[in-house]
Amino acid sequence: EDVENLKKAARAYLHPEVGVRVEDTTLFGRNYFERPSAPEVETFEEAEERAKILAEAAALKQLASDYMHPEVGVKTTDPTLFGRNYFNRYSAPETEEDEFADERAEILAEAAAFKKSAVAYLHPEVGVCLEDANLFGRNYFERASAPDVESMEEAEEKAKILAEAAALKKSAAAYMHPEVGVKTTDPALFGR
Repeated sequence: EDVENLKKAARAYLHPEVGVRVEDTTLFGRNYFERPSAPEVETFEEAEERAKILAEAAALKQLASDYMHPEVGVKTTDPTLFGRNYFNRYSAPETEEDEFADERAEILAEAAAFKKSAVAYLHPEVGVCLEDANLFGRNYFERASAPDVESMEEAEEKAKILAEAAALKKSAAAYMHPEVGVKTTDPALFGR
C-alpha cells in the first residue's frame, strides 16, 4: 500500500497536466486568484503598457549612461556600421608639433594633479587611497601612549585656576616688594 501511494505521488508530481482527481465529494479547494479579496491582476493591455514603459526607462538609462561616461566609447556588433576618421582625412588641419604637444601634456598633468589636490582638500571624508602596500601611518591622537585630551569643562576650569594663580602671584609680589611701587598707565590716577 505504501509503495502504491508513493508511486501515485511520483506520478502526480511528474505529470501536473493530468490534474487532480477527487474521489471524495466532500473535498474542495478555493481558487486563490479568483477570491474576492485577491489582489487585482493587470490586464493584457496594462502588461503591454508596463513593458513599453520599462523598455523606455531602460533606453533612457542607457542614454544617460552614455552621456555621463563618454570614455566608455561606442560598442557595436554590426559589421556594416562604420565611420569616417575626422583626423586622418586629407582636408584635416595639421596637427600640432611635438614640443607643443609635450608642453600641453605637462600642463594637463599639472592641472590633473592640482584638481586631485583640490578634491582631497575639499573632501577630507573621502580619505587617502594608497596603491603601495608598504606605506602606512600612525594616528598620533589615538595611540595607546597619547596624552589624555581634556574636555571643554576641564579646559575652562584650568584657565580659571591659572588666572587666579596669576592674580595671586601678582598680589604676593606687590606685598613682598613694596619698594617697586605701583605702576599705572592711566594719567587720571594719582595718590597722596
